[in-house]
Amino acid sequence: MATSSYALRTIPSSFVKPACANPRSFLSAPPTKAILPFTLSNSSFTGNLKMNSALPHSCFSSVPKKSFSCKSQAEHSETEKVQEMSVYEFNERDRGSPAYLRLGFKSVNSLGDLVPFSNKLYTGDLQKRIGITAGICILIQHKAEKKGDRYEAVFSFYFGDYGHISVQGPYLTYEDTFLTVTGGSGIFEGVRGQVKLNQLVYPFKIFYTFYLKGVKDLPQELLGKAVEPNPAVEPAPAAKALEAHAVIAGFTD
Repeated sequence: MATSSYALRTIPSSFVKPACANPRSFLSAPPTKAILPFTLSNSSFTGNLKMNSALPHSCFSSVPKKSFSCKSQAEHSETEKVQEMSVYEFNERDRGSPAYLRLGFKSVNSLGDLVPFSNKLYTGDLQKRIGITAGICILIQHKAEKKGDRYEAVFSFYFGDYGHISVQGPYLTYEDTFLTVTGGSGIFEGVRGQVKLNQLVYPFKIFYTFYLKGVKDLPQELLGKAVEPNPAVEPAPAAKALEAHAVIAGFTD
């Protein structure tokens, strides 16, 4: 079969070229390069390294350190200046105050009743008209056995051009309470502290003693020696009449 003998003709080996001049097994490991040891050619650099590594710990301790101290809020409050200021509040029955809104819809005072109010303020020595109070009381509980009520009060004291102080807390018609000073404006900006509410004749006469922190020294005309609180106290006639020397600047009416 001539066709078969042609198909089986061999190809001379001279026509087959190797894939590379230096053949090696595909499974053999690649040649490795020798790693030369590292040496420092600069002898002075080597000396510096040795010298620095041998430095005593005291060389580093000379670096100035910043001291840090943290005072607790309790420590701060113990050393902070507290200023005491007293004022009188009078309901002179000429402001339509207080208004009683029976939102509890009961014949007796009950939870949810609202009492908006605004009364007149005088300095603790009763010699000057300061301004007014303005706020609202929310009835929390009627105390029949004490013949009174417990309110949650939110109100402000206005001191004319000096600014105002805001307070919040329990208002009891039958005993004294302390309310929290929540802030203020004018010279009272940033104020903190508390105020004692002393019921003299509810709801006509109340004596307040403020214990204030966080403000500069208060003006002397607000710090006069307070008249001893009692149910019979009354403002000076000149202060009631709003005479020029008996009111503070820009007093709120």
